[in-house]
Amino acid sequence: MTRNSIDLGDVTPHNIKQLKKLNTVVFPVSYNDKFYVDVLEAGELAKLAYYNDIVVGAVCCRIDTTENQRRLYIMTLGCLSPYRRLGIGTVMFEHILNYAEKDGNFDSIFLHVQVNNDGAIEFYKKFGFEIVDTKEQYYKRIEPADAHVLQKALRRNPPNANSISTSTNNASNPNPRSKVRQYTFV
Repeated sequence: MTRNSIDLGDVTPHNIKQLKKLNTVVFPVSYNDKFYVDVLEAGELAKLAYYNDIVVGAVCCRIDTTENQRRLYIMTLGCLSPYRRLGIGTVMFEHILNYAEKDGNFDSIFLHVQVNNDGAIEFYKKFGFEIVDTKEQYYKRIEPADAHVLQKALRRNPPNANSISTSTNNASNPNPRSKVRQYTFV
């Protein structure tokens, strides 16, 4: 019997080059040095995905507070093509969703997807995302240049004593889940 495991690990200065290499292979766009500096400070919002101890994917997010909303923006979520459809993307997304739900103060999760990336669009729709907008000429050096904005609405906690207490606790410990999460499939 073969056991395949999927682990999520922190992005650190020691493995940031693996993330850079992975992103150049998986995504048609380049990310600047500031992206990687921000990722190193993202804590639970940036994870490498390991399949049997091999880095095969990553997810990187940031908190967006524009338009009088607090939203979680998925900057990147990707996996090397030979390792797709093995549940790795689902593990990464569920980690982010659990983070947002535990925080309790996000209005939504959103991201941009190139309009012709049917696989990614279907992946996110499976988790309740909807196309809410299309940005023309969003990408600068790739074709098609247009991107769909996909969004999943989240329920925010009502502003009462319990949610204030919870957010105070989260503020004092921004990385409550700093351990590696492991998933084993038989």
